[in-house]
Amino acid sequence: MQTIILRFLLLIVCIPFAIGSAGQPPLPDWALGPFARPAGINPVIIPDTQSIFFDPMSKQNLAWEAGDVFNPAAAVKNNKIYVLYRAEDRSGKGIGKRTSRLGIAESSDGISMKKEPVPVFYPAEDGQKEYEWPGGCEDPRIAVTKEGLYVMLYTQWNRKVARLAVATSKDLITWTKHGPAFLKAHNGRFKDLFSKSASIVTRIENGRQVIAKVNGKYMMYWGERFINIATSADLINWEPALGENGGLELVVKPRKGYFDSDMTECGPPAIITEKGILVLYNGKNKGNNDRDTNYTANTYAAGQVLFDLNHPSKVIGRLDQPFFIPEAPFEKSGQYPAGTVFIEGLVYFKNKWFLYYGCADSRVGVAVYTPDSASR
Repeated sequence: MQTIILRFLLLIVCIPFAIGSAGQPPLPDWALGPFARPAGINPVIIPDTQSIFFDPMSKQNLAWEAGDVFNPAAAVKNNKIYVLYRAEDRSGKGIGKRTSRLGIAESSDGISMKKEPVPVFYPAEDGQKEYEWPGGCEDPRIAVTKEGLYVMLYTQWNRKVARLAVATSKDLITWTKHGPAFLKAHNGRFKDLFSKSASIVTRIENGRQVIAKVNGKYMMYWGERFINIATSADLINWEPALGENGGLELVVKPRKGYFDSDMTECGPPAIITEKGILVLYNGKNKGNNDRDTNYTANTYAAGQVLFDLNHPSKVIGRLDQPFFIPEAPFEKSGQYPAGTVFIEGLVYFKNKWFLYYGCADSRVGVAVYTPDSASR
């Protein structure tokens, strides 16, 4: 029975579809989707001026999610979806000038959200203070081991250098911070590298999406301007892959004239399928003549890229047009009026795929992909 379930779930990832979302082009058979926004539902998480939290850094009560909420991670626990989202207070003006903390919301159906009144992850008087204060903790991605350990990759922002960092938890509420992911790699060479956005490789096992190994090691795709690779033996200490010239191996780069002409930033956890390793990512359009003129200048839209499982740095498929674009007014306003759908959370839950995303750095939205049983 377990073998049948596994084959069924892998088939869900790989089956072709005839039409894309909102007039988008058809997806190839290796891509995931199409994703559709449930009618009248979004945004599912919005700012709240009434949520008050005693901040251990400033030693005062403050409205920790009064500014904007966006860029969510997602995980499944006890037959519920939990969304950890980035929340900004109103301590400053402009992108990157406030303090970010991570709130949590739970859902039995993936759509209706019940938020906790206080954050579950934030800067504190701890060993990570120098990396996280005053900018905070940003843009989480979460995956889980088959033993039930949740691993979160997030950005530490001290308003000097952004660093990709690791935290772990057994319950999604109490977290252990492990510090910068690349602290020890290559004799500390990348300790102060501006780094963010990590997609740990996962697979479907017995109906669960769990962290997997590739060629004997844990692996993640990571990066903001480019997509890179890193490997780990323990999910805490990560080693970036290097190219022949000794620099970072850049496995995906922006493309002139395409929707991802400026940036290719990793999205939610990657998935091993029968076709390869599938990575959903955020592509930023340039603001000049090198951009894709079919989309607004500087907009963020979502793409997909497929890697060879045996050679994880080898691209064997890549969408030329985004599968998910800003459409609703709240996805084209707020802190980022050029338009943003920024994907970070992806879970398989009750025979559907739920994709959680940031809306113009101001709200949290959800889109759902329901596999067509007639196409199996």
